[in-house]
Amino acid sequence: MQGVSRGSLAQVREKLDSVLSGAKLDAAAKQQVGEELFAVVAMLDGNAQLRRMLSDPAVDPGRRERLAADLLAERLSAPTSEIVTSFVRASWGKPKDLVDATDELAAQALFAMAEQVDTLDEVEDELFRFGRILDREPALRRALTDPSLPAERKTELLAALLGDKVQPATLVLVREVVLRPRGRTIDRGLEEYGRLAAARRERLVAQVRTAVPLSSAQHERLRASLESRLGHPVALNVELDPTLVGGVTVRVGDVLFDGSIAHRVSLARRVMTG
Repeated sequence: MQGVSRGSLAQVREKLDSVLSGAKLDAAAKQQVGEELFAVVAMLDGNAQLRRMLSDPAVDPGRRERLAADLLAERLSAPTSEIVTSFVRASWGKPKDLVDATDELAAQALFAMAEQVDTLDEVEDELFRFGRILDREPALRRALTDPSLPAERKTELLAALLGDKVQPATLVLVREVVLRPRGRTIDRGLEEYGRLAAARRERLVAQVRTAVPLSSAQHERLRASLESRLGHPVALNVELDPTLVGGVTVRVGDVLFDGSIAHRVSLARRVMTG
């Protein structure tokens, strides 16, 4: 998201925070806002003409607001309607930016709910862990990505698998990635929501792969080293990968730190073969 869209996203994020804090909403109400905004995402994603109309700078903002009210007013709570009004009046570089912004606002509402009940750490961890479950269970991944499997059946599968085992925000976010991928893989969607959760607390997320489990002391030393190097708080998502033989690899965004033995062996082979 670039230019005018980036500025608009910052503005509507401020509006979201104002609505959620100013109305003194409880956790259940914040979850409702998040789920209603995801319903708006679904409507925009499924109607190209509507998203073009609501993001077209040539259309008067008042007209865009009236159109959104006519279509959505009876389906949304008052706090959600106030947020929707703010983003349909904003300027967007392209229709997709409006959909992506609404998706992020929905996730942020759920994160605000998790913050209120002090479970945001758990939500972030559960999103990561679900991705690892899919790595271990290819049959589950195939079922959740099968276009011929009805959405109702996928919803039932997720409820049976996760149910009361995860935080409510986690279940909503996983369900959204599965049912409405919008061009994302499940893994990419989970990573995006995990990144947003970490960024909400101004933390970077480091994806760590290691051949053997890290001790608590090793975990802490690695985290402290990365924070010193990157200049930001860092959360570690650690997964075991025996193919590394030894050592670790760390990815933070597009930056890879590869200290694995497998990588060193590969480098040595390239040197030896010229």
